[in-house]
Amino acid sequence: MKTSPEHPLAKVPEITLGFWLIKIAATTLGETGGDAVSMSMNLGYLVGTAIFGAVFAAAVFLQIRARTFHPLLYWATIVATTTVGTTLADFADRSLGIGYAGGSALLLALLLASLFVWHRSTGSISVSTVDSPRVEGFYWVTIMFSQTLGTALGDWTADTAGLGYTGAALVFGGLLALVAAAYYWTAISRTALFWAAFILTRPLGAVVGDFLDKPHDKGGLELSRYAASAALFGFMLTCILLFRQRAARSAH
Repeated sequence: MKTSPEHPLAKVPEITLGFWLIKIAATTLGETGGDAVSMSMNLGYLVGTAIFGAVFAAAVFLQIRARTFHPLLYWATIVATTTVGTTLADFADRSLGIGYAGGSALLLALLLASLFVWHRSTGSISVSTVDSPRVEGFYWVTIMFSQTLGTALGDWTADTAGLGYTGAALVFGGLLALVAAAYYWTAISRTALFWAAFILTRPLGAVVGDFLDKPHDKGGLELSRYAASAALFGFMLTCILLFRQRAARSAH
């Protein structure tokens, strides 16, 4: 897509139905992929976090260096945030012993702080302003915190609250439906609704991923984490190719 000084493009995709389908698949892949490395490979949460943290840093570096929006690079970076979010949340919740509620509270505080600093620094947290390295930095840090929070929140809802994976999926799916209804039938800030939906897709993906690979006695299907991750990756790639990803119009 050609651009012009009057209508520059942001380095993020337009928000469409295809975007949300790919986002949910990416968050589910982050759960199964993160668990595959930390659990199936027996590397542990700390080593898994170090591995995925390095991948995340490299992906963000390439994303910021890119001059235009590249769908494959963008979604690879999103997947990197979901995998590091999975292992980081599990490390905080389980290895550090602060529990799901404590981890969720801590990560929510970090997410809100990130959004606050971003807004104070640039005057907006709209994704349509993501067209400079500085704003991209805020964008990806915020996304990483939201993905990590989603993992902890999904685990807390499914395990501590006792809803199980299917019950938790229904809860988060219902909340997403409410956000969608608010988008169409209320005047609530579109930026606020975007971030609400973006955050909610992560715990939804987390509990769906757990449902796919956790043992039968814990309410899961006990599928291979490698096979589930490969299937989700294939679905994601198909969606990226089917739903043409165009850069969003910049607000600047």
